[in-house]
Amino acid sequence: MSSLDDTICAVATPPGEGGIGVVRVSGSQALVIASQNIRLRNSRPWDELQAFRFYLGHFLGKYSEHSNASARTVLDEVLVVIMRAPRSYTGEHVVEVHCHGGMAVVETICTALIEVGARLAEPGEFTKRAFLHGRLDLTQAEAVLDTIQANSLLSLKLAQEHLQGKLSSILQGMREGLLKMVAHLEAGMDFVEDDIQFIDLTEMKGQVQGIVTELNRLIDSSGEGRIIREGVRAVIMGQPNVGKSSLLNALLGIDRAIVSAIPGTTRDVLEEAIMVDGILVRFFDTAGLRSSPDELEREGMNRAQQKIEQADVLILVVDRSEYTNEKDVFEFLKYQEKQYIVVLNKSDLPHRLPRKSIERMIGKHFPNDEESRNNFECVEVSAKTGEGLLELRSAIKKRALGRRLEGHDSVLVGRIRHTTLLRQARESLRQALEALNNGGAPEYLAMELRSALHSLGEIIGVVTNEDILDQVFRDFCIGK
Repeated sequence: MSSLDDTICAVATPPGEGGIGVVRVSGSQALVIASQNIRLRNSRPWDELQAFRFYLGHFLGKYSEHSNASARTVLDEVLVVIMRAPRSYTGEHVVEVHCHGGMAVVETICTALIEVGARLAEPGEFTKRAFLHGRLDLTQAEAVLDTIQANSLLSLKLAQEHLQGKLSSILQGMREGLLKMVAHLEAGMDFVEDDIQFIDLTEMKGQVQGIVTELNRLIDSSGEGRIIREGVRAVIMGQPNVGKSSLLNALLGIDRAIVSAIPGTTRDVLEEAIMVDGILVRFFDTAGLRSSPDELEREGMNRAQQKIEQADVLILVVDRSEYTNEKDVFEFLKYQEKQYIVVLNKSDLPHRLPRKSIERMIGKHFPNDEESRNNFECVEVSAKTGEGLLELRSAIKKRALGRRLEGHDSVLVGRIRHTTLLRQARESLRQALEALNNGGAPEYLAMELRSALHSLGEIIGVVTNEDILDQVFRDFCIGK
């Protein structure tokens, strides 16, 4: 069981060889423990060292676990920087040892620190301590991991906005408004016999509706936020032998998928990722859907179906050099709420049907309203020559995001945990609005407002428990 009383240490740099390795120590005894292993060149006492300044020294340790304590020798020349509580990342005393970046060096230094009183940190424990000491709220702690895992400039921008507290500020503003409403309602309950009202219910209704509007905006942004954070899931699908694998190879610029004239060559889902105009796109090349006695091919088709259901963009490949009828595309047009790109492949060959005929055929399967008609577009491509690939990449980003977000200043939500709790808060406030419209009791109103407060507080960590913290920090690496 971890304890804040422990002093923890861990290697903070990735495993492998590098110019620099960093070992981090945090806790009330960090300076004491580090001083037992480090001999500073200037021989100054550790309590006289200035914070945020590098000092040159030698790290002392044993080359063999069988050596006695007096047999310590120089393991490496190091730079040491100290940060005293509370002015550190964790809010505790922190010592960082900067050494040469070989695996043997950093692991031996970490082991030596453990031998004199430190404990190996758990995954995310440094950031968890930063949260517990009030240096970060929970959305900012999650943004630390998102910054580390950012796969594009846009995902880095989203992570940094959350790390800077922009989402927290919005949620704190909502909570402050709700707290005032609850306080006024409960004050009125105390003076119910005197018929004193501490807040105008019409005014309260307007305030609650304003918060619901902002919650709607945040919830509506979650799809785009998730795509920016995790990447676009683009599934390539279609009948066997229409050129799906050839299209994937052309988009990647390498021969990743096996291409064959034999139907059923692709039996599993292949996944590859590339950057498309600043957005990570994860392509899934799926098995062609058809009736087959082959058990392996059927399993590949089942997996293809699962990926299609999870996709952000569906890329339906049609062989334009062959005659296409409605039966060829019907099976693939069941997901009308999704965004489709119909790739008219083999545009370098003579085509059997005009483009407009194919567009009309596909359009008949979508509801006859403007929004649904805009859910698909056709792009002419030749996987062989590369013609149309640039247009296809642009269409993928446009279909996935709906608009370009580089100039978009609104805060986005990208985590399922946040979206779930925002929806819970919105539902509580909708119940409160219904009660306000129907003359509900103040006690019921206060209960629903408190429920919304609880959900919002859980997002930023005002309301928390060990299960929530475990969920947030389980994906962190050791050393962060």
